[in-house]
Amino acid sequence: MKIDRLICSILLVFSIQFNTKSQPSVGLKLVHETYLQEIKSDIKLPDLASSNILKLFKTKEKVTCVTSNGIYSFQNNSWTGKPNHSVWETATLDKKNEIWLASKNFIQNGDSTVLLKLPENSQNDTISCLAWENEKVLHVGTNNGLLTYDGSWHSVSIAAGSRVHAIAADQKGDLWVATNNGLLLRIAAGWFNMDAHLMAKGLKRQYFALETTAKNDVVFGGLFALGCIAKDGDHWLLRGADGLPYGPITSIHSFNKTIWLGTDKGAIKKDSTWHYYNGKRWLPNNKINDILPLDEHTVWIATPSGISQIKQTPMTLEQKASVFEERISLRHNRYGLISQSLLTTPGDLSTSKKTTNDNDGLWTAIYLAAECFRYAVTKDPEAKKNAINSYEALERLETATGISGLPGRSFAAASDTVIQSRSPYPKKWHPSADGKWQWLDDASSDELAGHLFAIPLFYDLVADAPTKKRIKGLVDREMTHIITNNFQFIDFDGKPTQWAIWNPDSLNNVPGRWYERGTNSLQILSFLKVAVYITGDQKFEKAYQMLIQKHHYAENTLEAKRAVPYENSHSDDILTYLPYYSLFAYSKDTKHLPTYTTSIQRAWNAAKPDRTPLWNIIASVALKKDCDIAIAKEELQLIPMDMITWTMDNSHRWDLQADQLIDRSRKAQATRIIPTPEAGIVKANSNPREFIIGSNGTHEDDGAYFLLPYWMGRYHGYFQK
Repeated sequence: MKIDRLICSILLVFSIQFNTKSQPSVGLKLVHETYLQEIKSDIKLPDLASSNILKLFKTKEKVTCVTSNGIYSFQNNSWTGKPNHSVWETATLDKKNEIWLASKNFIQNGDSTVLLKLPENSQNDTISCLAWENEKVLHVGTNNGLLTYDGSWHSVSIAAGSRVHAIAADQKGDLWVATNNGLLLRIAAGWFNMDAHLMAKGLKRQYFALETTAKNDVVFGGLFALGCIAKDGDHWLLRGADGLPYGPITSIHSFNKTIWLGTDKGAIKKDSTWHYYNGKRWLPNNKINDILPLDEHTVWIATPSGISQIKQTPMTLEQKASVFEERISLRHNRYGLISQSLLTTPGDLSTSKKTTNDNDGLWTAIYLAAECFRYAVTKDPEAKKNAINSYEALERLETATGISGLPGRSFAAASDTVIQSRSPYPKKWHPSADGKWQWLDDASSDELAGHLFAIPLFYDLVADAPTKKRIKGLVDREMTHIITNNFQFIDFDGKPTQWAIWNPDSLNNVPGRWYERGTNSLQILSFLKVAVYITGDQKFEKAYQMLIQKHHYAENTLEAKRAVPYENSHSDDILTYLPYYSLFAYSKDTKHLPTYTTSIQRAWNAAKPDRTPLWNIIASVALKKDCDIAIAKEELQLIPMDMITWTMDNSHRWDLQADQLIDRSRKAQATRIIPTPEAGIVKANSNPREFIIGSNGTHEDDGAYFLLPYWMGRYHGYFQK
């Protein structure tokens, strides 16, 4: 189902009663008003049209597209036009809105009734741009100068030998010409090279784009800047330090108070702030040939590989959540496990294939928690059904191993083809005892952090009495396995798994484990409190007290998210904040509450610049204050609709300062987060400053990392709609 059609079918619900059994809200409520969601779609051209789109024009109710092989018009949702036998380089409109086409060295009108060949001395030149000054005078820019045609050809001497990139006339009839050897101006007194008089030396006499405005200002794209020569003298110049993402600017297109800019590496929109559209999430090709704003909220962007439409669509976050739910239902639910899917043809959702993932248990728990909150808020039976299915998948992760209390990382049917782990630590698939399933070994703290965050929510908000009994059994088995095996998971081979280590000897004494001390101490205390809450078995409370009194685990939580100076492990965020939520929800340990509060406050201070909605909400719930809920809402709105893992490369940008420190994965990063619509798919465990993220469109994320903070925020009363 297409996104636009799905959005139109979503019903708005205006009255919700909140169930706040698990945690009281801070008392802050933000109304989820309709906002504008940017949605990209590809404009399908006629089959015979070239995909190399040179120019876009709008006249009345018709949009005309000039490709390298012809003219095609779009009206009433259909195309007309056919290819001709020439290879076009550029095009323009005359004063009667008729199209003129240019090949390498000749020009003709759209209906081929007029043909203009370049003069003999310019036959080896290549036409780069056209501009009609009036009904009789045509200016032609080439790679070797400027020509004027008024019935006969004339060369403009001041431009001789220069490559002309753009030509524009202002309201007074003055003519501006952008070249690689200065910005040229023709006024009544004659021609002037502005770079011989007042232009900044740093522009190096190179100009690539021009636009004249209704106020008679001249906006130009220079080598390193976007600038304006203003009629009232209020000139301006914007560079990377001012927020300009990239350049040089090769085309300029204003619409009301918005300026659209084209470059060889993406499109830029400047309104009250800057927006950058780069990579296949937004464009079929990063080289921008032309941009046509159709209205206040819709733009077509022409590239050598086709046209992208970017449209701002009115939407609420609840409508957005419905789109994400539909995606998961269609392509991401495998036996109740929820995770990314494989695209056998990159970017082609019709080739989506459900596959196994090393952390299926964790990602499924994220979705399970989202559906629990959704059901608590809406009482939607679909949410309840989804939650039950995903809980049963988490349950099967444990029963499939045949080892009491040990979950697998993932499971699949015995007949399924599974993906072999590429982790540096070997993980193997094993058959279940009944022969119906196969499971992946080496369970880590990721699995239990997910399980014991989501399962108590399911217990409280969704499960009926028989299911609660099953939940008690599952939690009891998992936590009994841990405390009877010296606070670790013991795998099929009788050895501890690589990362599920919570015992005092390791966390407090082993030098190679010290960096896990804070997070893993926090985890096990949280897990034990969940076990006490669900099972009522005091052996878990006894283990909790022992770890605190003998091994100072409460004090250890102050070490959570405190690693090597100035380095942050984003993969540990999810292993920290999920246990925080459960610890504050289910612990009645008032004695150590100040310690836990200090721990999460410091962890929140570290995470705050990342603008991660889930951490903002969890910190707000735990600390009972507003931890940037407004930013959480804004980021939820900014998360793209397209969950394909396109590679998003921001390493070339002018507005992002490169950090001299690489990140913990030895990858280059910026000194600030990359805006969410412009970054790769950045889940809550990813580095939002990383310059290059993605897998060239080979996967689609499930998007549950949007659903969880949205429905959690709704549940706790921070969001309405």
